Amino acid sequence: MVIAVISILMTAGILGLNGIGGKGVTSGVATAETVFNEARTTAMGRGLRSCVLVGLNLTGNGGSAYASENLRRLVVAYEQTDTNTSSSTYGQALNPTNANPKWVLSSREVLLPDQTFFSKTYSVLNQQTGVGAIPTITDAQLINTQGGTVQDAYKGTYCIYVFNSQGICSTPGASFVIGSGARDPSKSGITAPPHVKASAKHDFGGFVIWRDGNTSVFHSPAQINTSILTLTAGATF
Repeated sequence: MVIAVISILMTAGILGLNGIGGKGVTSGVATAETVFNEARTTAMGRGLRSCVLVGLNLTGNGGSAYASENLRRLVVAYEQTDTNTSSSTYGQALNPTNANPKWVLSSREVLLPDQTFFSKTYSVLNQQTGVGAIPTITDAQLINTQGGTVQDAYKGTYCIYVFNSQGICSTPGASFVIGSGARDPSKSGITAPPHVKASAKHDFGGFVIWRDGNTSVFHSPAQINTSILTLTAGATF
């Protein structure tokens, strides 16, 4: 009887975990949540807007040196501040009403696990309706802490998730989705999106970012988008 009960519980556990995501996806979701929490904390600590940037097309060094990090690189930044020490607004946001400020990189990049990629297709502005593309910016809006051009390694195009100075998400209900797959590491994440492999057709995970900046993890691929369940090997995401 004891052995029978244990067998039933083990089977139920395996079924319950089926589709939630493999080790890479599970680790990637946890990593991404940490980065989003860092951005939220940065916003509240500095009293400035902050953001999470997701590399789409890293063009540094001709695009060859960092292309393998496309759709895997995450980095936190905060809005440009007034650096004039004689100004009454020194240290405050330089253009607080500008919807497209310059962003100062505040940390080194973090990479999602190997063979785990951000999905531009399934990450949307409104998870409830399933529509809306995550906004993008280029390195023309990025600066270093001295106000100069960012290092070559950070040049390129990024998806952007923004928090206001109180840590409130500017796009509440937006989703961040990653999946397990493969892609050409020498090409842009825009022109060469990842594709699913036969062994991990439904291996997706992620979370929704709420107004207060907190996140809620998806418990199954179907919660992200039911079309994931019908993906076949080779389909892009």
